[in-house]
Amino acid sequence: MGFLSVLIVLPLVGALILLFIPRQSERAIRYFALFVAFATFAVSAMLFASFRAAPEMQFVERVAWIPQFGISYYVGVDGLSILLVMLTTFLMIIAIGGSWVGITERVKEYHIFFLLLEAAMLGVFVSLDLFLFYVFWEFTLIPMAFLIGIWGHTRRVYAAIKFILFTMFGSTLMLVAILVLVFANRDVTGALTFALPELLETPVPLGLQPILFGAFALAFAIKVPMFPFHTWLPDAHVEAPTAGSVILAGVLLKMGTYGFVRFNLPLFPEASQQFAPLIIALALIGIIYGAIVSAVQRDIKSLVAFSSVSHLGFVMLGLFAFNAQGMSGGILQMINHGLSTGALFLLVGMLYERRHTRLIADFGGVAKVMPIYAAFLLIVMFSSVGLPGLNGFVGEFLILVGAFRANVWYAVFAATGVVLSAIYLLWMYQRVMNGPLTRDENKSLKDLSPREIALLVALVVFIVWIGVYPRTFLDPMMPSVTSLLTMLK
Repeated sequence: MGFLSVLIVLPLVGALILLFIPRQSERAIRYFALFVAFATFAVSAMLFASFRAAPEMQFVERVAWIPQFGISYYVGVDGLSILLVMLTTFLMIIAIGGSWVGITERVKEYHIFFLLLEAAMLGVFVSLDLFLFYVFWEFTLIPMAFLIGIWGHTRRVYAAIKFILFTMFGSTLMLVAILVLVFANRDVTGALTFALPELLETPVPLGLQPILFGAFALAFAIKVPMFPFHTWLPDAHVEAPTAGSVILAGVLLKMGTYGFVRFNLPLFPEASQQFAPLIIALALIGIIYGAIVSAVQRDIKSLVAFSSVSHLGFVMLGLFAFNAQGMSGGILQMINHGLSTGALFLLVGMLYERRHTRLIADFGGVAKVMPIYAAFLLIVMFSSVGLPGLNGFVGEFLILVGAFRANVWYAVFAATGVVLSAIYLLWMYQRVMNGPLTRDENKSLKDLSPREIALLVALVVFIVWIGVYPRTFLDPMMPSVTSLLTMLK
């Protein structure tokens, strides 16, 4: 069994073992789930350490699954997916560690669903067979919907159903597009293949490309989510438990942007060029709209949720700039958003566990009683704003350079989003952390525990690492980015 299979199987085996741990042994359940998450991250770290900066797929495994239909268990990673695999395994440690206090009911089932979700997300990022990809893609819906619907807040069932309906609508069209693509690619003997590398060998007919591109793009745009397909996101984020929001923002949304990079661009290069102006226009609208709506939110978690619409607009702008700076910046910004926004949701959750409210008006002067918390929130907020020396700056700078090279007006409009993000985040920080302590409930708030500090330190290490020395993360992706851009020319 290769590295990638171990990555997928480990969380599944962990979930299976959890079934046999007594429900009353909550401490053992938490520690075991955390151990499985650490073990999976260790495997992904070995994978990254062994990865060569080359355009071809690595650690490839292929076994016939349903041979009569050309379906196989076919997995591999390249520079476009290796960092997302690392992000997934790392954030799973943060999510499980961040659930230590907030989750007190059905602890066993909660951790089982999280491990199942990890296996499904990893499967999405390593699948090279379109049928296998679709299976993992749909499977992520099940544990995430349960996590929101059972352990979420007041309107959790509504949010879970909305999440499923939106995503499944796009996914159904994608399944039809996959079947059309595969049947259009039959060889002279009538043999079918769902393998992406083999499908790339035969160009898709020009007349078919726009239709298939649109079907794939709709599924991925809903998942990103791009404007105007974003309406499910605030509900899902606000109602989800803290760790659910961390994984939803940190990993699940990246499945949409990754889908564009892995499938839309290489399979439909001509259609990608044709639809690029529309995608960029929607991305720019999302950047500005998400920032403006964030600024008027009264709920801190809702503010962070809408900020994702803005930040992921930057990712899409970079990907469709069709140059090395924009695309590498877009891929790196996927990682940056996962770290920064995941950390923001974690910090909001820590505050909610203490006060059981997320309304900005209920706070003020919190830095006086929680100075360590205030320091971490400031660092993560600056990361999200794009302060030089932190991860967000590197990604946004590359995207703006790429956008400028594509069209100067793209960069001008996108830059307004950077300014607006500074406004709404700094204003939120000022109202929550600074000023006098006017409410008695806030005077007794306890600062961060050693467990919480450890989780945030781990996130800040990567935030600073990418900001100071981004080559560690840019170099592995560059050969794959160059190869993809060659396909698009």
